[in-house]
Amino acid sequence: MRLAWVLLVLALAGPARADDPDFLAFGAGGFDVNDDESTFQGRIEYRSDHRLLIVRPMAGVMATGDAGFYGYGGVLLDLFFGRRWVMTPSFAVGGYVEGGGKDLGGILEFRSAIEIAYRLDNRARLGLAFDHISNASLYDENPGTESLVLIYAIPLD
Repeated sequence: MRLAWVLLVLALAGPARADDPDFLAFGAGGFDVNDDESTFQGRIEYRSDHRLLIVRPMAGVMATGDAGFYGYGGVLLDLFFGRRWVMTPSFAVGGYVEGGGKDLGGILEFRSAIEIAYRLDNRARLGLAFDHISNASLYDENPGTESLVLIYAIPLD
């Protein structure tokens, strides 16, 4: 059933826009929104315009209201629905330090995310991202966490 949804989305999506530049994305929202250690988070992310087959590289940092920190790098894929709507799934790996907040089980953590954004006339994007961070059971503890973040991506041309 999941494969059918993936194939449907890919069939409806248009190709990535060749004219899209690098982006600097700023985000603010909730960290650990699915649990009892919820707090604020802010993030900054660089999204390159270079293509590696169909994906683009990205890197970012995220900090929580409890002094947690996550630095990461990975890949993303822009899927366009018409001229304005963009769905961006991404995958990243990075290092997490809990600070005074949620213990995710270890330093090495993986992030999978999905973002839905509206593309403005100047190519900037305003969207909502949902992501999951976990250590893929590399450590004894793997509580994982989810975030819901408002994203504003500024084109760098």
